[in-house]
Amino acid sequence: MKIVSHSESHIVALDDGSRWQVFPGDLDITLGWTPETDLRLIRIDGDVSAHALISDDDAGRVRVLPEGASWPKEHVRANLAATRRSKRATEG
Repeated sequence: MKIVSHSESHIVALDDGSRWQVFPGDLDITLGWTPETDLRLIRIDGDVSAHALISDDDAGRVRVLPEGASWPKEHVRANLAATRRSKRATEG
């Protein structure tokens, strides 16, 4: 699938007509995406999302929800806190 629109950093519209919101902790992975980027939607077994977009160009996985769905707040807080701790550990 190709990207039709990615004007809002957290919303990705695909050429199959679907629109997905990107998990806040994964936004940095989407920065390199262009309309030429090939993406695949896969099912995952996650506590934040049941779907992810994977780019054929990199190894990153971006957790997504259908546009308009709500992120599970407690899982988001815990996941973002763990991400911040991990980044601090690798920077020091």
